Amino acid sequence: MYNSTLCYLENPQGEYLMLHRVKKKADINKGKWIGVGGKFEEGESPDECLCREVREETGLTLTELQFRGVVTFLSHDSGSDQFMYLFTATGWTGELNMDCSEGELAWVPKERVPDLPLWEGDMVFLRLLAQGAPPFLLTLDYRSDTGEDRLTRAVLNGEALPINK
Repeated sequence: MYNSTLCYLENPQGEYLMLHRVKKKADINKGKWIGVGGKFEEGESPDECLCREVREETGLTLTELQFRGVVTFLSHDSGSDQFMYLFTATGWTGELNMDCSEGELAWVPKERVPDLPLWEGDMVFLRLLAQGAPPFLLTLDYRSDTGEDRLTRAVLNGEALPINK
């Protein structure tokens, strides 16, 4: 089990800063679009990790961020379970560096984000963000018995959610 952060930076034009993970060879997120963030370093809090990761990946320093929830990813087949602290941000300083070692950064209109190649579970928490939900606990259970990771269970604040098959 490890801890990570993820943030969706939102600009005044209603766009999220998205990261298309296409640069690393061994990347569980290869080919997917995600927000920015990453794994905790020793002794970091969630907000410290987030601010460091955003600065490393984008060159921006966050000034206004909002904690949105904790997402627990269960991956029975890979053994890479994680707690992910989810944030949004509407304020930052600095100049965006589009040359990210993790992939390609792009501003994407929020209404177009669902059309991108995303993890199934990301759509669950992206809907919660769009609804302005209060901070939540979300468990996403993935299995790869077919050779491809697929969402088999989602639990929001202790209540099972329907999964589209």
